[in-house]
Amino acid sequence: MPKAYFISIYHAIHDENALAAYAKLAGPALVAGGGRILARGLPAAVKEQGEMNRTVLIEFDSVEAALKAYDSPAYKEALALLGNAVDREIRIVEGV
Repeated sequence: MPKAYFISIYHAIHDENALAAYAKLAGPALVAGGGRILARGLPAAVKEQGEMNRTVLIEFDSVEAALKAYDSPAYKEALALLGNAVDREIRIVEGV
């Protein structure tokens, strides 16, 4: 079964305090769901049409595991703290 990658791309951060509160719960919730945080922060470089946006990359054993972690009560609690503090997109991509 291919691994899966949970990618968060932050387009705007409106409330740093809410983001920090979210992060305190979100990281542990996703790790408890089988996630392994591979990278987080600003890109070292952006090319072509890329933007210098905060990005988080988390590896899971499968798409199903990533979706289960996203839908978990612990992660939903983190999302409630985040509210509208950021504009971002979440992508779950199956590995090759």
